[in-house]
Amino acid sequence: MREPAENEAYVRRVHDKRLRFDLRTLSRRRLLTGLGGAGALMALGACRDGVTGSSGASDGALTEVESETNGPYPADGSNGPDVRVQEGIVRRDIRSSFGDASGTAEGVPLEFSLVVKDLAGAALPGAAVYAWQCDRDGNYSLYSQAVADQNYLRGIQVADETGTVTFTSIFPGCYSGRWPHIHFEVYKALANATSGDGPIAKTSQITFPEQICDAVYATAGYDRSVTNLDSITLATDNVFGNDSAATELAAVTGNVTEGYRATLTIAIDPDGEESGGGNDPGGGGPGGTPPSGGPAGGPPSS
Repeated sequence: MREPAENEAYVRRVHDKRLRFDLRTLSRRRLLTGLGGAGALMALGACRDGVTGSSGASDGALTEVESETNGPYPADGSNGPDVRVQEGIVRRDIRSSFGDASGTAEGVPLEFSLVVKDLAGAALPGAAVYAWQCDRDGNYSLYSQAVADQNYLRGIQVADETGTVTFTSIFPGCYSGRWPHIHFEVYKALANATSGDGPIAKTSQITFPEQICDAVYATAGYDRSVTNLDSITLATDNVFGNDSAATELAAVTGNVTEGYRATLTIAIDPDGEESGGGNDPGGGGPGGTPPSGGPAGGPPSS
């Protein structure tokens, strides 16, 4: 197990989006600030309250959801296995493994929905979303040593007529160096998602308000997450910190007994193309083999 300083350095390294991405993002944000500063302030206010999950207004032009790294554990073919092409990956309930794998991820129930729209605010029915996350121990299936023989907490759904995809899951744990989150990739159609060829229209992440995380992590099984969450904030997270997840913070309702429901409206360019892996700064994360002690040993933890 790494020392805390090594863990933080590792997480910073694998989530680094590099200078070209940062410059492009900053340029876009300066433009958005100049054209719609009030809208940006509304989005940031919603993040602090944790009551609204949207990448813009409810109608008309929307702010594009931020492109983020896919991290070192995507299983999208950019860094090791490609679970997208496996039979059984298209499913709503992602708590259990499928195919030849068996096992179920335990944790506080979470149903999360993404409402996919174009930049003009129109729903994108038929768009496909591949979502993946860590379990309550901070482990990623197919990578972390403890669950390398599992493929749970990964799945693909197709958007309905309102542009909505919904997954039945568990609330993810918090591992060292990252605010709790769920990864996702958006594709124009199911065939693009399950062929393994893409293209990927958007790579991003969904996250949760602090008070919800605190409530979940006070329950049995999430002990490690308590310490990890105490050491980070949205503002200091190396992915969400540049804008405190203004376009990625979900609206969440529910409780630890009955479970939670999270919803986030995201705006994308359906004809856009981003890389899911390699070192391309257009939303992809680092490709190749992560440093020793990464996937084989699980995500960094304290």
